[in-house]
Amino acid sequence: MQASRKPNPTVASKLPKKHIAAATAVAFCLVGAMSLLPSKNVQAKRNVIAVDLPLDRQPPRQAVNLTPEVATTQDDTESAAQPLNWQETTINSGDNLTTIFKRLGLNASDVYTVANARNEHKPLQRLRPGELIAICVNDEGKLAQVKYTRSSLEHYLYERNENGFEGRKVVLQPDLIPTHKTVVIKSSLSLDANKAGLSQSKTMELASIFGWDIDFALDIRKGDRFSVLYDEKFLNGEKVGSGDILAATFVNQGTTFSAVRFIEQDGSINYYTPDGKPMRKAFLRAPLDFTRISSNFNLRRKHPLYKRIKAHRGVDYAAPRGTPIYAAGDGRVIASSYSKANGNYVFIQHGGKYTTKYLHLTKRFVQKGSHVSQGKTIGTVGSTGYATGPHLHYEFLVNGVHRNPRTVKLPDARTIAKNQRHEFVAQTTPLLNQLSQHSGILIAQAKLQD
Repeated sequence: MQASRKPNPTVASKLPKKHIAAATAVAFCLVGAMSLLPSKNVQAKRNVIAVDLPLDRQPPRQAVNLTPEVATTQDDTESAAQPLNWQETTINSGDNLTTIFKRLGLNASDVYTVANARNEHKPLQRLRPGELIAICVNDEGKLAQVKYTRSSLEHYLYERNENGFEGRKVVLQPDLIPTHKTVVIKSSLSLDANKAGLSQSKTMELASIFGWDIDFALDIRKGDRFSVLYDEKFLNGEKVGSGDILAATFVNQGTTFSAVRFIEQDGSINYYTPDGKPMRKAFLRAPLDFTRISSNFNLRRKHPLYKRIKAHRGVDYAAPRGTPIYAAGDGRVIASSYSKANGNYVFIQHGGKYTTKYLHLTKRFVQKGSHVSQGKTIGTVGSTGYATGPHLHYEFLVNGVHRNPRTVKLPDARTIAKNQRHEFVAQTTPLLNQLSQHSGILIAQAKLQD
């Protein structure tokens, strides 16, 4: 008879009793320690708190792998939901909204609904060549948005809603970065300025600021130089244009002229000398953009038609036919007519002391008795009357006596008021200091006056 098998004793049964007691104690300690560890929520809160600690006290972070759902931002979701299918076209000469929409495959109904958009529909009636129109069609083939871009900083957006289209104007604010240029004139003002990186419009702006003191057609000499401080506009790191001239100096035949921008209380911008005198005089030195002076002020001039000595009591400015002629100053038109000798002419009275006369015009745009402001176009250059070619004959009278328009001392416009002196100094001093640092020219600045 086979003997019955006895069960094998466990390892624990073979251990001494004191060893079993020790193992049991260690197990209880491990269970207790695990119960003291923070939960996932508690650890998450600790991680958030750690973000606010100084960098040298924060615990090391572990890399976290985000799923695509977690990594997707709200902007991504919105852009994915927006309609696509944008089309863009450049506005051509003679275009209107109808011709543009037809070119883009839209119909008359689309033209009507957008042209009658709620708010900002009038800009669509003043489209200019070179500007852009873009349309956005949704997945259903329906016009959803129209974008009319006037410049890199300004556009109009028209969006469809349940009531039709809603328009709004969008103006982007660029970063303004002061920029300095110094130019020495070696050949011509425009050519040398262009080589230095100044645009034609910025050069003309500079000339208009100093135009009351410097005759840019006749007074510029080789070796003249100027320094200009102006704003450049940047949007998202890209240059999108130029801003105001902030300050400038012009050395002409050894004489230094300085100008600085001042923003008036009403927001208008004017330019003054550093001591507060206006750069703008009461009269323009020359009332048009001319090519050359064909005949100067000369009381002993031999007349080209009469072939005898006949005083020439004005200046003849040669310019292409149709060139605009401006009122030299504020005043009232006391004559606007035609005569055999003068052709079409306009006379303007400026207060009780000054009179200006404009002869040989092709067209006259003002009538006797009307009031004009400085710079208003009063006519165009022609050769009517006794004239050998298209030019403006311009006369300047002081108390009824003819004076040379090129050399007569022009009265200043209104100077800075005393109650604006503190603001003037506060605005202009930093600009003049910055210009001095770049140009190397020490510029005398305004002193406060009580």
